[in-house]
Amino acid sequence: MPRTLHRPARARGARKPARRKGRKFDLEAARPRALAIARLLHEAHPGATCALRHEGPLQLLVATILSAQCTDARVNLVTPDLFARFRTAADFAGAPRGALERAIRSCGFYNAKAKSIRGACRRLVEAYGGEVPRRMEDLLTLPGVARKTANVVLGTAFGIPSGFVVDTHVHRLAQRLALTGQDTPEKIETDLTVLFPRGEWIFAGHALIWHGRLVCQARKPACHRCTLRDLCPFEPKTPAPEGELFADPSA
Repeated sequence: MPRTLHRPARARGARKPARRKGRKFDLEAARPRALAIARLLHEAHPGATCALRHEGPLQLLVATILSAQCTDARVNLVTPDLFARFRTAADFAGAPRGALERAIRSCGFYNAKAKSIRGACRRLVEAYGGEVPRRMEDLLTLPGVARKTANVVLGTAFGIPSGFVVDTHVHRLAQRLALTGQDTPEKIETDLTVLFPRGEWIFAGHALIWHGRLVCQARKPACHRCTLRDLCPFEPKTPAPEGELFADPSA
């Protein structure tokens, strides 16, 4: 008969192992700073919008799927020829095997992305008449579409503030700016939607992405020329280069 394994009994009177507890994040205390950050983002990046070039919701949907783990610049090099060849959801859904993969190969993970694009467009044809729906719950039924992609499409293509786009840049900046105590995109998004007014969700998401690309980069944040520096607790590891303290953050 097999032996049953038991955990060793804890000695009487011994304390339970202490659970690690992170510092509780105070959303209400961060709200005034978030509003001030939003104002500064309007000053620093007034034209911030989605960098993916597209004409219409379908192209934006496809481009956003392609942008996963790929730069927007690379996607923008691929999509002109792609969109000239595949014009409708039915075109993408019925793309011959290998044709779509070859067209998007340079975007990386092309097999998985081609599968997602075909699946999403097949669902569009079967359930939505080939049109991109305007509801989060509908978009999330499309293969390869999660909240980030759905928020990009709804916000940029339809002007609907469904949530807050959290990509790698927004993830990094939200933590550096102490706008969240969370570490997953979904929970960070929840915090940001509480801190920022709904009318700022679309713009602030794009502006933080721009700021992350141009100023607050992952390895070498240019804190010395950041318009948000007075509101940011992040401490740079390197001093500001001489003569660049007041450089234009969009340069």
